[in-house]
Amino acid sequence: MPSDDGTTAAFRARISTHILDTVSGDPARDVYVRLERRDSDGWLTAGEGRTDDDGRLRFEVPMHDWQAGGYRLFYYVEPYLGGDCFFPEITVAFHVHDPNRHYHVPLLLSRYGYTTYRGS
Repeated sequence: MPSDDGTTAAFRARISTHILDTVSGDPARDVYVRLERRDSDGWLTAGEGRTDDDGRLRFEVPMHDWQAGGYRLFYYVEPYLGGDCFFPEITVAFHVHDPNRHYHVPLLLSRYGYTTYRGS
């Protein structure tokens, strides 16, 4: 079924994130995350949303917008962690080298620290 931009689901890139609260051991629900792509004009929003009940968010970027290059995920975690958290916002920058692969970027989160890595 075509999307609003005329692209079928099979022709959409797959990129996802998963946020786990390492203090409680639970998924971080309802966290706002924005995916940005770098081009000659700077950073452009490629997708945005909120994590689901399992702390996951799957972006679907039309293939004409998905290409090798610089990307970043912006996590606005202050509403989830509370106003006294040390890191109210987290930005994870990465490179897409092969746009045909699935990219998964997990975030392990606590009030005073975070860890991320290239997932599968």
